[in-house]
Amino acid sequence: MNGCRRDGDDLHLELRVQPGARRSEWSGRHGDALKVRIAAPATEGRANRTLIAFLAGQFGVPKRRVVIEHGLHGHDKRVRVIAPAVLPGDLFP
Repeated sequence: MNGCRRDGDDLHLELRVQPGARRSEWSGRHGDALKVRIAAPATEGRANRTLIAFLAGQFGVPKRRVVIEHGLHGHDKRVRVIAPAVLPGDLFP
């Protein structure tokens, strides 16, 4: 699947993040990346914290198991989800 790959028990996600949305949700694709809208502004790290919380909830893991590996200050991010417990049905049918 484009935008997502397995590495042992972990999952690597290529994301295009749109901060400032009304609610946090998956919103399709952006090129080879998964697009996600985040209900927080891109100021003072709020969007990154909200993204981590959103992904932790989606994959059934504690927030400490979601790591932004690349793109901390941009819209394009590479994120590792360590040993996800569940895979969101709308992304992984």
